[in-house]
Amino acid sequence: MIKEEKEKEFIELVSRHQGLIHKVCIMYGADRDAREDLFQEIVLQLWKSFHTFRGESKITTWMYRIALNTAISGLRKQNRKIQTQNLTDYHLNFAEPEPDTREDDFEKLQWAIRQLSEIDRAMIMMALDEVPYEEIAQTIGITQNNVRVRMNRIREKLRKLMKE
Repeated sequence: MIKEEKEKEFIELVSRHQGLIHKVCIMYGADRDAREDLFQEIVLQLWKSFHTFRGESKITTWMYRIALNTAISGLRKQNRKIQTQNLTDYHLNFAEPEPDTREDDFEKLQWAIRQLSEIDRAMIMMALDEVPYEEIAQTIGITQNNVRVRMNRIREKLRKLMKE
């Protein structure tokens, strides 16, 4: 009976906070299939760790930590493999009109965020999700002051990337 209650509690938790998991998947998954696989892997890792949650931090902080660790370790495994890229992935300077719609700006922002390091990407994702600096510091494992400094540097990097 206790096992069924834990399973129900876990399912409710994932249902309630699945947006958090999807955001991590969007930031770290290269395409739709990769994002779906990452979502499943994160849920699996959350389930494996569910019994270890002691309530010392917010449940979302715990979920972010596991989701980000899963995504980043998956990226590192991927990067060990030989990477190939299609030439269409490169922005060649052919005469095309400049993007001027909100959707194009959003896609450009997503591209710029993907150029950041894994940790910087995690930090900006949480900041965009309006996670307080204190919680970001707890999740990443750095001081609040360090979060402030790094966020300023990340914003500057994003500004430069968006101008390119």
